Amino acid sequence: MTRRFTLDFLKTEAASGLVLAAAALAAILLANSPWREAYFGFVKSPFTLQVGSWEETKSVLKWTKDGLMAVFFFVVGLEIKYEILRGELSSPRKLATPVFAALGGMVVPALIFLAFNFGEGGELRGWPIPTATDIAFALAALAIAAPRLPASLRVFLLTLAIADDLGAVLLIAVLFSSQIDVAALACAGLGLGVLVWIGRWKTDPTLLFALVFLGVWAFTLMSGVNTSLAGVAAALTVPIAGARPGEHGQLKRYMEALHPYVAYGVLPFFAFVAAGFAFDAFPAGGLLAPLPLGIAAGLVLGKPLGVLGATALVVSLKLGRRPSGSTWLQILGVSMLCGVGFTMSLFIGGLAFHDGAAASQVQLGVVAGSVLSVLAGAITLRLAQPPVPKTANADF
Repeated sequence: MTRRFTLDFLKTEAASGLVLAAAALAAILLANSPWREAYFGFVKSPFTLQVGSWEETKSVLKWTKDGLMAVFFFVVGLEIKYEILRGELSSPRKLATPVFAALGGMVVPALIFLAFNFGEGGELRGWPIPTATDIAFALAALAIAAPRLPASLRVFLLTLAIADDLGAVLLIAVLFSSQIDVAALACAGLGLGVLVWIGRWKTDPTLLFALVFLGVWAFTLMSGVNTSLAGVAAALTVPIAGARPGEHGQLKRYMEALHPYVAYGVLPFFAFVAAGFAFDAFPAGGLLAPLPLGIAAGLVLGKPLGVLGATALVVSLKLGRRPSGSTWLQILGVSMLCGVGFTMSLFIGGLAFHDGAAASQVQLGVVAGSVLSVLAGAITLRLAQPPVPKTANADF
């Protein structure tokens, strides 16, 4: 049952990667077309939410990051909890290789970024941007480029990316929370306590859970803590076991219900409003500025070096094992696909650089690095893919 659930998850992620690519391409085309003013006007248009005396005005892009993406991080939190308790992260033997690979895939890109941004014109605060991996894009590229690869490699990539997501959430918590409103944060904590209490009920009060989660999100927004943490924290309160033996728990039901909407709705919309940038905003050689070059180099070079290097180290020390039936060339190809940062890198970049030239440079670096990573990974995996088995022809 666990394996079936994982395979269904992989299929949804892989298919949604194509929708993500289409949304990003549409954003870039519109941002460089006669309709660019309409596109940027929509992305930056103000939108006000008001409940009682509380009122907040943000642009469409910022509401997407602070609102819709909280639902994405709720699903990420569900995935993390499921994998730790029932999935690939539940076994220390299975856990070691992808977790250390994810750690290497975060440390090395950060170091490469810093190497490019020390000195005049550098932006050191952008170092977390190339540490992220976009699960949907990477899995879609893997499915298209090399459909005959061992299933263990897909599970390895999924597990690595989930561990990477956990690292990204921790970075967001530490680096991108502004001045804290203690009272609002305490109210959010109280709401989480209510969610824990609701999780102990024998019934499944989905509507009540959603309303309390909305309250937790609102108080987190008011507190100055990034709302992505509200999504992950709320997910961790959801029980994994059913009220009766053999019954699916709320966690699995919530994942199955929300995952398609997040994969085909929330993430493509975020990609559409976050990925668009105008080419004429950059001088000749704009990619060679320290910020975009550091991001692109971190994704294209740092990710495969970190992931492959950490995997080789863990295997050589016999702390873990490489995915069954895989070759080192195939693992190299998967490591290259980990450089597809895209939505997660854009999200972190938007937290580090809100507006102006730096924000556009982040978009350029993330898109360029992700595209190059896709191409390099796809070509490598195509070469590493096992040949099609020969079948007997009935006519001869």
